[in-house]
Amino acid sequence: MTELPISADLIAERNAAHAEALEEDYAALGRKLSRTGIDIDAIKDRVAGFSVAVPSWGAGRGGTRFAKFPIAGEPTNIHEKLEDCAVIQQLSRVTPRVSPHFPWDKVSDYKALREEAAALGLGWDAVNSNTFQDQVGQAHTYANGSLAAQDAATRQQAVDHNIECIEIGQQLGSTDLTVWVGDGTNFPGQQDLGRSLDRYLEAASKIYAALPDDWRMLLEHKMFEPAFYSTVISDWGSSILAAQELGPKAKCLVDLGHHAPNVNIEQIVARLHRFGKLGGFHFNDSKYGDDDLDSGSINPHQLFLVFNELVEAELNPRANEAGGGFNPSYMIDQSHNVTDPIESMLSSAETITQCFAKAQLVDRDALHAAQEANDTMMAFQALRRAYNVDVAPILAKARAEAGGAIDVLEAYRLSQYRGRKAQQRKAVGLGAGIV
Repeated sequence: MTELPISADLIAERNAAHAEALEEDYAALGRKLSRTGIDIDAIKDRVAGFSVAVPSWGAGRGGTRFAKFPIAGEPTNIHEKLEDCAVIQQLSRVTPRVSPHFPWDKVSDYKALREEAAALGLGWDAVNSNTFQDQVGQAHTYANGSLAAQDAATRQQAVDHNIECIEIGQQLGSTDLTVWVGDGTNFPGQQDLGRSLDRYLEAASKIYAALPDDWRMLLEHKMFEPAFYSTVISDWGSSILAAQELGPKAKCLVDLGHHAPNVNIEQIVARLHRFGKLGGFHFNDSKYGDDDLDSGSINPHQLFLVFNELVEAELNPRANEAGGGFNPSYMIDQSHNVTDPIESMLSSAETITQCFAKAQLVDRDALHAAQEANDTMMAFQALRRAYNVDVAPILAKARAEAGGAIDVLEAYRLSQYRGRKAQQRKAVGLGAGIV
């Protein structure tokens, strides 16, 4: 392994400064949990085994509809993105995989890229295709759609790109392909709504046929943008119907921001699991629409409720799931417009892991008994008691034991990593936004 981005001595020094307080807090929480029959070390072990991927594109600043405001030291290529992702993993110890996006992350030697990531302590998660943007030299435009386009040559171009992503993923060691298309319409009558779905399914079936035996095809739905009147795969209903038609290796991917306001996302998780089609989950948060805000920054209780359903799904695997069990692909999927992206993903990784840990604390016997007895208040209280527990000492203890930082943001800022990269990296130019 090459030298990691953050000084191990710095992490050890700051952990030593926090160690006594952490031991006190961990012991106090352990005594509290033991009164309800919970072994804090068992929860810590569960937390130590949890992980969530980070997106390569998340290491850079996103854009608003009107402009992009770059940050000094922002990565300009996949190699620099990997460095930043390695920082997140080194400090948090829960983000060991990177999800790449093509053609954004294209290189000439993927074997070398896989080795480069491994040297930084990273592996590869789901590969993501891009048929929502035209690329330089592209033969056919995606302005009128990709997998659902009227033009057969455009559809084939989109199919070929997705198959190329599978081939790249095989070289990297990935086993999942995420497919999201912006296909749809902005005006009534623009397209035939039935035939556009037929075209999508026909094209998607060609991609499905190219999947290796151990791969999954994750279908991501999105209610709007850039198609604001109709989107071909607009909701979980469209997604599960498409996945069922394509075959057992096709699964549904849920993104927290890709729903209408007030939609019950935790119920969607339960429904997809019921039919063996829950393939993955993208974590972010939303205030108004598809905002891609930091996970848990707006509604952490919803994130906890989602994890409660994910834990229920794990405890009750379905035989028709891939591999006969519960194996979702978890990834952070955010747009960092006003923060340091590394800090946002460190913060989000901690929030996501906190909600996972809290869901482990739910007294499931009490919850299920209350549900069966129609005791609404006690069922709610079973969840609320777990949600109200401050699990920070558990997470910090697990991180420290794995070599991470007790206080991740403190260690990151003291490392002056961003400032060092600002001196070393080429500056990113201003962006015009999407209007």
